[in-house]
Amino acid sequence: MASAGSGDSGNAAPEAERPHPRPFLIGVSGGTASGKSTVCEKIMELLGQNEVDHRQRKLVILSQDRFYKVLTAEQKAKALKGQYNFDHPDAFDNDLMHRTLKNIVEGKTVEVPTYDFVTHSRLPETAVVYPADVVLFEGILVFYSQEIRDMFHLRLFVDTDSDVRLSRRVLRDVRRGRDLEQILTQYTTFVKPAFEEFCLPTKKYADVIIPRGVDNMGKKPPDPCPLLSSKTGSATSCLSYEDSQAHGACSVHLGHRSLYFKDV
Repeated sequence: MASAGSGDSGNAAPEAERPHPRPFLIGVSGGTASGKSTVCEKIMELLGQNEVDHRQRKLVILSQDRFYKVLTAEQKAKALKGQYNFDHPDAFDNDLMHRTLKNIVEGKTVEVPTYDFVTHSRLPETAVVYPADVVLFEGILVFYSQEIRDMFHLRLFVDTDSDVRLSRRVLRDVRRGRDLEQILTQYTTFVKPAFEEFCLPTKKYADVIIPRGVDNMGKKPPDPCPLLSSKTGSATSCLSYEDSQAHGACSVHLGHRSLYFKDV
């Protein structure tokens, strides 16, 4: 558990030296604005972790967006004009991403980059991710690299209608101060082709497909799913699921709380 506990026992090991359970790593993929982060936030809420101090949470969320590469001056100039492809696998620092996930799986506290979407630059500030029982890693291409894909204990794909995704992206980018014409040009030039070439083919790697995102999430788990021990050795978290095509449900349990996804 993510804890910086203090105590007056002379035998208590310093926090940095205490062994942490290996977390259950869940990958959450899907197209741009499909609702990946919303699904992750809903999982956080339903499992009662959204109001817990970030150092004490048993479940944490990490985004692939934090791992965009540092751009050259020429690339940044293109990005500011909407002429840089942020949806290509090469746009991400995959080496840093893999090292970070490896450290997370080993139960280590890690620092992750912070990315500014307005200036298209990596900020000097970093965010600290503390050890947790369950880690959700979301992004458009988290299943693209086999090296990273194979690290996940469970893979979820958020499948949302393309028109819905486009409308969400337009609204989101307008709020970020982007020009509408530039948004649409970037979508047709880079985003849509990259989704079809790089993201959509990775849907086949998903253990569970979630149509319509949070609209397909409920609090009550279905009648018994086979329990899958979390492989982490953690006594406080476990995860169970049934193949979405055969049974249409995925249950997630953390402590005394449960939720499930229904594939309908």
